[in-house]
Amino acid sequence: MDVLNPNARSGWRHERGEASLSDVYRTVGTGRPSSRWRRAAAFAGPGYMVAVGYMDPGNWATSLAGGSKFGYALLTVALLSNLMAIVLQSLCARLAIASGRDLAQACRDAFPRYVSVPLWAFAEIAIIATDIAEVIGTAIGLNLLMGIPLELGVLITALDVFVILFLQKLGFRWVEAFIIALLGVIAVCFGVQILLADPQWGAVLTGFFPTTEIVSNPEMLYLALGILGATVMPHNLYLHSGIVQTRAYGHTVPEKKEALTYATIDSTVALCFALLINASILILAAAAFNAHGRTDIVELGEAHSLLSPLLGLAIAPTLFGIALLCCGLNSTVTATLAGQIVMEGFLKIKLKPWVRRLITRAIAIVPAAIVTIWYGDQGTARLLILTQVVLSLQLSFAVFPLVMFTASKAKMGELVAPRWLSGIAYVIAIVIAVLNVKLLSDFVTG
Repeated sequence: MDVLNPNARSGWRHERGEASLSDVYRTVGTGRPSSRWRRAAAFAGPGYMVAVGYMDPGNWATSLAGGSKFGYALLTVALLSNLMAIVLQSLCARLAIASGRDLAQACRDAFPRYVSVPLWAFAEIAIIATDIAEVIGTAIGLNLLMGIPLELGVLITALDVFVILFLQKLGFRWVEAFIIALLGVIAVCFGVQILLADPQWGAVLTGFFPTTEIVSNPEMLYLALGILGATVMPHNLYLHSGIVQTRAYGHTVPEKKEALTYATIDSTVALCFALLINASILILAAAAFNAHGRTDIVELGEAHSLLSPLLGLAIAPTLFGIALLCCGLNSTVTATLAGQIVMEGFLKIKLKPWVRRLITRAIAIVPAAIVTIWYGDQGTARLLILTQVVLSLQLSFAVFPLVMFTASKAKMGELVAPRWLSGIAYVIAIVIAVLNVKLLSDFVTG
């Protein structure tokens, strides 16, 4: 157990139990103190695993719908979501390094069961929603590239558990390398597609500035919340606070402060990279579809089939399919780890990774298979967007506890978040909650 500050220890209802992800806990060395570059490189990795949430298949659906319907207008939502995520993910690293707890463990130790159990349920709902998006996205990727029927593709996605098991046996650094390699493939695919689409760069820059229409237009708000839910994802908060602890940083306060600095740099750089990819999806949709009068694109399959005639090159839809499949595989790994962290942290139930994966994947496959069989591509597109809105609605239940914990001197000791940072975080939490209330109000009033 970490040597914690006495003030930090007294702020929790219970002592910290078994370490998060105990099989890989502190297994990644951080280099000698004299080598700053090596230490920075040693901490690089968790941020990119978190960044995967910015470009999962559900994000594609909302960004494609937003870009084709409203052009570049929702780029400001992507930027705002990214800034929110940078703040919140830095708090995740702070919580983990200061207290030795991931967010799930912190909720269990800080709240009574009648509070922590519902929080666990909300976290599981968010992970299931994420998994549904991955199932559908991966199945569509297989269909676009190999012609595999969607129904069969949904079932094939259950086999990805073996990929995860193989990587975990090699070591956690191999898991991170797998993620980063696929992110590189995705970046290249979108880079080429953006060049082919030749967007109006003046309009792109204008799109990063906010407009009141986003709040006043219910349809735009719905897609904006979908983008928010696809970017600042609840399971990423649990994930980051767990995988940061795979690093073998020291136990003293100065060593923890140094670890926090490197972990924050890692997540900030990775999330800035993710913004480029996330914005690229929306820019591609705006340039390829909205600019040609196609404002109703919500299906990934339809977007794929239209890219070739609109952009004039057959390679465009192939790159689209490759990037989508890479996104699905990446999201699979991170959602598995998040599910493990949530279940072990809240309930102290340890399951073998493959058992946990099959359970969550089975829960996701059922609704995905039903929608795919009965409603086809159009139904899966709507389900993808719905999963992202569900994630947005669940977000407050993870954000508020995170901000509360990191603002508490009793719980965090000398690594308590500065007041200015806690203030910004509370504003972010309130904005998210208010937007969700607005969304629910629009649903009720029709």
